[in-house]
Amino acid sequence: MSNVINGEKLLESLNQNLGEDDYQEPLNILIDSLNKEANLTYLGKLATEYQIKKHLSVRGQIYQKSRSIPNATISKPVFVIGLPRSGTTYLFNLLSLDPNHRSPLFWEMMNPLPLCNPGSFAEKKRIIRSRSILFFKNRFISRLDDIHAIKATSPEECLLIKGFALKSILYFYMANTPSYLNYLENTDRTSSYLWHRRFLKVLQSASKPKRWLLKDPSHLGNLEEIISIYPDACFIHIHRDPTETIPSICSLTSQVRKGFTDSIDLNLLGKRTLEFWEKSKKNNEIQKNNLDKNQYLDIYYEDFIKNPLKVIENIYQNFNFDFDIQNKELIEAYIKKSINTPKEKHIYTLEDYGLDKKEVHNRLQ
Repeated sequence: MSNVINGEKLLESLNQNLGEDDYQEPLNILIDSLNKEANLTYLGKLATEYQIKKHLSVRGQIYQKSRSIPNATISKPVFVIGLPRSGTTYLFNLLSLDPNHRSPLFWEMMNPLPLCNPGSFAEKKRIIRSRSILFFKNRFISRLDDIHAIKATSPEECLLIKGFALKSILYFYMANTPSYLNYLENTDRTSSYLWHRRFLKVLQSASKPKRWLLKDPSHLGNLEEIISIYPDACFIHIHRDPTETIPSICSLTSQVRKGFTDSIDLNLLGKRTLEFWEKSKKNNEIQKNNLDKNQYLDIYYEDFIKNPLKVIENIYQNFNFDFDIQNKELIEAYIKKSINTPKEKHIYTLEDYGLDKKEVHNRLQ
């Protein structure tokens, strides 16, 4: 059986209007990288092909639906950014307790259309379909939920939304695709945020939130592209010692790749992961200087873990968001529950990926 992905046949099987042709270049580079560099197993090839087709299929649906919706202002977007595994998820979860914040859910990213009413039978069917995807994902990639748990009804990272433009680091997490990653590092990512905006436009046509709450470490270094699409966006950047974050994302990536290939070069994974986030961080430092001070806030992991409520209150004060007693009580309850919930211990070291603390600090601190 062939493990080669055929781009032409893939597109023919979709038979959809995918809108602008901005998907063609990343699609060709991604497929070429998968075929020549990823060493996919047959099941890995099927799973990767399914992921690409799923992103393009939803893209086609979004394109058709967005054209039928009058242009409207997108609710103010709040982006949580930072290196992977730096506390972005915990921060994101606390901010999402505010009813004024709305985040796209996993099932919406998988099956957003046609739009359905909350609690409807159609929504329940969509959630069940997304749970089946997660079931097979968990069978395909063992122990992934121990490292990064995903639920059908929970908010998920924007890397799944950026996949509609086929410009997402998701595919590097799935397989060794250095040529594709190099393309992501050097290409204009504005089109991925154009599709990101179209997706939010479709969702908010049914119910417009006060603010969109969004998260994805790979937003780091994309501030210019984001502001070009969302001029009123604001950013919360959480910082953590990179000698803690880099081996953690390498560990997560290697665990994901085990479902797609029989061979993983851990030293190469470490090298390319460090290079990518070093470039992203440098770009981010340059770009954030062009933003207004009231659009960008730096916070630090140690302060956040020590007193998460105080950090949340500072965030609200910085951006002039209302912080009421009910929101405070929800956050306090979540923090208490989190402290009392046993957590799986993940064991990994920089040395596992051919890296050392001095090098990582010199390049990312």
